[in-house]
Order: sequence, then structure tokens, then C-alpha cells
Amino acid sequence: MGIPDRKEGLREKTMSEFTFYHIHLFSRDPLATARYYERMFGAKVLESVQSDGKRRIDLDINGLSIFILRVPPDQDLPAGPPGPRLGLDHFGFRVPNLDETAARLKALGAEFAEEPRTLRPGVKIAYVRAPENVRIELVERT
Repeated sequence: MGIPDRKEGLREKTMSEFTFYHIHLFSRDPLATARYYERMFGAKVLESVQSDGKRRIDLDINGLSIFILRVPPDQDLPAGPPGPRLGLDHFGFRVPNLDETAARLKALGAEFAEEPRTLRPGVKIAYVRAPENVRIELVERT
């Protein structure tokens, strides 16, 4: 059930204007965080400079952009909770074989917040806990 449009055709007009751009992470150690994504998910790691002059590490995972910005040592940001939360809870990767992927990630040292399980026929999921308590869903759909 969708949200009713106030004007006829508004949805068609606005939906085609949006495309996914990036995920932005804050980290106390951006390089270590970037190396994790490189090791686990094959990310290409690039260093860049934002428009405000701050250094940032950019990741490219098969066209998905993740920007990692350093949290200054004097800035007291709360750590993300280890489990589900309000707001953005996780992001997900689709994989062709969840059991094989999970075994490979575990061999590389990945910590699973939730082990692989069948959600319903044809759908398996698992959650990896990445640095800074970022939850990453792995989903296999057959």
C-alpha cells in the first residue's frame, strides 16, 4: 500500500529524478575501516579531499560508494549500538550463495551479528558487524 499522491503523476515525475549516490561513515580510524571493507568485500580504496578541505577515504564496492571521514579525537560522538536501531539500521549486499560467502568472510575474520538463516522459502539472510558497529545484511534470493 503506497502513500497516495496529492497530484496526478507526481510520483512518476519525482521517482525518476533520484538515484543512489553514497553511504557516509564516520570512523576514529578511517584507514583501518577502509582496509576492513577492502579485505571483506573487495572494496577499491581511494583517498580524496572533500570540498571543505578535509581528507576522506572513498570506497567503491561494485559501484556502491562509501565515504569514510575521520572523527576528530576531541569530538565525543556516541558509538552506534550493536543491534537494531531507529533510523538507518543497516545496508545490504545481495550474494549468490550465502553459505559460501559467510564461510569465506568468517575465514577472513568477519564477526556475524546474526548467523545465516532462512527467512522464508527462497530468501536467506545474515548480518555482519563491521567497524563502528555498522550492520551489513547479506541476502541470498533464489
